[in-house]
Amino acid sequence: MSDPAARTTPAAATAAAPAPAPAPAASWQQSSAAAAGSGAASAPQASAASALAKNAGKSVLKASALSSSAKRIQKELAEISLDPPCNLSAGPKGDNLYEWVSTIMGPAGSPYAGGVFFLDITFPQDYPFKPPKVVYRTRIYHCNINSQGQICLDILKDNWSPALTISKVLLSICSLLTDCNPLDPLVGSIAQQYLNDREEHDRIAREWTRRYAC
Repeated sequence: MSDPAARTTPAAATAAAPAPAPAPAASWQQSSAAAAGSGAASAPQASAASALAKNAGKSVLKASALSSSAKRIQKELAEISLDPPCNLSAGPKGDNLYEWVSTIMGPAGSPYAGGVFFLDITFPQDYPFKPPKVVYRTRIYHCNINSQGQICLDILKDNWSPALTISKVLLSICSLLTDCNPLDPLVGSIAQQYLNDREEHDRIAREWTRRYAC
């Protein structure tokens, strides 16, 4: 499972004017990043996620009927908007309920502290019977995440269960930043360095965080 590439690595004119279009995802991403920089990420993240939920709801409700997977995703969106996990935020990129973007704030005390990591989430049409696809967009020095942003996590593969939610998935991904799994690596060289030279591993991880995630 090793990946050598990661080793170095705008007053309405009339009463019938249409409602404003949903805010683009970029502004939400910027809000998340700004929250991280201020050290008070939870309230802004909850507000941003709530706005995303409203925008997504408007677009989804235009359809005459929702598929079972869309209903499930909409339910999870409401849950994560009302009660966002610590250091996490997530929601649709635009009006496509199946394409989300998420941010993870680097945990304090880890080599990734101070970083804001963006991830793409794609839900399959038969969700939740198949897992979502989650990939890092921000580069990160980690033995369980390769240079393409792919994540080595069992619940995204063979250990997926329909009982799991995207909130739980993101929490598991976040936990890798404080508790990696060098015994089941995606990047073997980083895993070996973690096991044999933890100080150097953490130094490089901090450098990558400053370079790519701050």
